[in-house]
Amino acid sequence: MLTANKKKKKKKKKKKKREKMEIGLDCLIRFHYSTYRVAARVCRRWQQLLQSRELHYLRKQAGYTRKAACLVQLLNNTSDSAGSKPVGPPTYGLTVFDPVSGIWDRIDPVPKYPYGLPLFCQIASSEGKLVVMGGWDPSSYDPVRDMPETRSFFAPGGFEGRIIVAGGHDENKNALSTAWEYDVDRDEWTELARMSQERDECQGMVIGSEFWVVSGYRTDNQGGFEGSAELMDLRTGEWRRSEEAWKASQCPRSCVGVGKEKKLFYWGDCDSAIRVGACAVPLGEWTLVSGSAYQGGPQGFFLVEGHGERFKRIDVPPQFSGFVQSGCSLDI
Repeated sequence: MLTANKKKKKKKKKKKKREKMEIGLDCLIRFHYSTYRVAARVCRRWQQLLQSRELHYLRKQAGYTRKAACLVQLLNNTSDSAGSKPVGPPTYGLTVFDPVSGIWDRIDPVPKYPYGLPLFCQIASSEGKLVVMGGWDPSSYDPVRDMPETRSFFAPGGFEGRIIVAGGHDENKNALSTAWEYDVDRDEWTELARMSQERDECQGMVIGSEFWVVSGYRTDNQGGFEGSAELMDLRTGEWRRSEEAWKASQCPRSCVGVGKEKKLFYWGDCDSAIRVGACAVPLGEWTLVSGSAYQGGPQGFFLVEGHGERFKRIDVPPQFSGFVQSGCSLDI
């Protein structure tokens, strides 16, 4: 039996421990994400907290989360003896850009692919989690089989702990109309209703509570991009079509902007500096846009206010100046 004095001491000890944990947690929610690698080494408890959804919710509730751009970006390959042409196939990594601090950072390689991401892989984020999906194995060029159906060049989007994928093509180059939902916490896939038609090389985006699949083409019309889009109500799971949502014959991948009244536009038309290979990542009031003025030209990077009204060129460290294949906004 514990005496009254021992009970008091035990309660005080627990209270102090709880207060220390609260102070530690209060510090963690204020850390910039670039310090997580070091902070995770302090102790196992900190490592678990930094990887938890709990910390993300606390940061969000306290107003410490911010939108960062996560990019699938071409890495600087080893050049030949003349220093002009890169040696070997192109390799891609994950880059993070914080528009508030101006910090550029590179995410550690995916353990399964230490020498580069799967080619043409897709990324999407939800509730602070980044998910890398699909693409081709960089060594064999075989499609990566990490989804219920093998698919490439599909449309992804994240919403409230879920990642939605639709369209693309299978290993036999057949365009797909199927759609699936991935639960990030449960690591589970659920099949959704099909779209009204096949859509290969389409673009996915979440606008409000709707998942948009923009353009794409059918199996029997290779490269003939549609002007229509399909919209899924993420509350009901029902699809509806929107005709003439996009400029027919124009590839939508990574370059779709959303203007007033949800009218879509092509970012490459907004400025001659990004007319080739435009890629855009919305970041709230700003959008990070990259591209070239001409084929093979150097990449320009801009923060754009509103719907393309004002372009602000940003300086980029040389190691982060490579071509951007695709990207997404990450709330961290």
